[in-house]
Amino acid sequence: MTQKRVLIILTAASSMPLEDGTDHPTGFWAEEFIVAHRGLLAAGLEVVLATPGGKPAPVDPGSLSLQMLGESLAREYVEYLTGIDGVLHHPVAVDEVETSDFDAIVMPGGHGPMVDLAADEAVGHLLENADAEGKIIAPFCHGPAGLLAAKKPNGNFLFAGRTMTAFTDREEKAGGVRKIGWYLAACLKELGVRFVEKEPFVSHVEIDGNLISGQNPQSSQAVTDAVIAALKE
Repeated sequence: MTQKRVLIILTAASSMPLEDGTDHPTGFWAEEFIVAHRGLLAAGLEVVLATPGGKPAPVDPGSLSLQMLGESLAREYVEYLTGIDGVLHHPVAVDEVETSDFDAIVMPGGHGPMVDLAADEAVGHLLENADAEGKIIAPFCHGPAGLLAAKKPNGNFLFAGRTMTAFTDREEKAGGVRKIGWYLAACLKELGVRFVEKEPFVSHVEIDGNLISGQNPQSSQAVTDAVIAALKE
């Protein structure tokens, strides 16, 4: 049996402009990426990392906070990322990826995707082709910001009318970044997504055909499990 291949698209943005004109450090969220990357590899899948322009993928420093994670888990995450440092610094460029080479696309969050993936034409084209081919598309937390780059031939949002979830406005206000310029969930709703919201910071996954989405970091494992299950079907 041919080994299934998964593309993880990560942000290359290390800062995010706020409403007050300051910049907030960002990047990919460690827990989300590590849980997905480690789980997919453990399932025997081939995993390739890609970013816009093939730029290095920065980890959000806040996602490695000792106060949030505790010393043991923070050390585990740092060791894991250090072990794949070469891959994170030399990912594939999104515009060089062919959807025919992959069976699924996974997009973890962190606020970074709201900075670059949301408006990246190469990301949009890749998702458009993947959806047309029925490939699994699995964004979670702030990862669904990357979906915003995908358009229908008439210019409308490709995923309008689809059922999905993402980091909610309530979660953003409770534990996200204050003075953020825009809210992901509100934007998706305005564009016609059938947005499903559960309690804040509780694992929640929505599956609509080939689209698998997760609400928050707590959904990382459930999204990963859903992708693995879908690839086994």
